[in-house]
Amino acid sequence: MKKLIIINGPNLNLLGKREPNIYGSLSFTEFLEEIKGKYNTIEIAYFQSNVEGELIDKLHEVGFDYDGIVLNAAAYTHTSVGIGDAIKAIDTPVVEVHISNTFGREEFRHQSYISPNAKGVILGFGLQSYELAIQSFL
Repeated sequence: MKKLIIINGPNLNLLGKREPNIYGSLSFTEFLEEIKGKYNTIEIAYFQSNVEGELIDKLHEVGFDYDGIVLNAAAYTHTSVGIGDAIKAIDTPVVEVHISNTFGREEFRHQSYISPNAKGVILGFGLQSYELAIQSFL
């Protein structure tokens, strides 16, 4: 059985409440249950933190044992050399995802420290970005 993990960064714990015009009205917990039901032949774990170091620690923890990581580092995408370096240091492939089209937003969101070390990048498809990333591992 394939083993994947979705890792979400800061403020994504507020999905469903936060800026629904950008992020939608579905909570990530509700979405995760739908995805787990749809892809019941793979194990899908989940982790969210608003703390950069905790995200790095989780990447280190799962980065040698899992078949894939779906990572939405949120704002840390554009600021964290440390998360980019953690991805470079692990064996497990990472797909970077974003709910919104970051290139259609503020200029600072056009830079990613994740992308150079990721297997691929999926952005702008709402929560479906996660599902597309999962499909890339199947």
